[in-house]
Amino acid sequence: MLNDTMVTLQGYVGGDVVLRQAGDVPVAVLRVACTPRRFRRSTQEWVDGTTQWYTVNAWRQLGEHCARSVRRGDPVVVHGRLEARSYVNKAGVEVTAFEVEALVVGHDLSWGTSEFSKATRQPAAPTPGAEVAA
Repeated sequence: MLNDTMVTLQGYVGGDVVLRQAGDVPVAVLRVACTPRRFRRSTQEWVDGTTQWYTVNAWRQLGEHCARSVRRGDPVVVHGRLEARSYVNKAGVEVTAFEVEALVVGHDLSWGTSEFSKATRQPAAPTPGAEVAA
């Protein structure tokens, strides 16, 4: 984690959260739209900037919780590692996309309320052949 680029996003979920398996590990993928808003003094009005889209990957238990809790249109706050990925799209144009490996995802409570349910952890399955000391 040393020298990683960490970011915090505040935005809206732009589509359905997709939960899939990467091998035997669950990962939730969601798209977050962030639109900056600035006050223009000359006209005394708020103006929207250019919307930036981020793909957020939430692994393991965080991903499962995102899939159960986050919906399209929800205001969220995401904190995690930023990565830039370059690829050539169908039109032959090189594109850079930004992805965030989420460490924390939550609802942005400046826009509404949310209810929290603590997850219960399942005890780890015993290792086959391991004996329990009495």
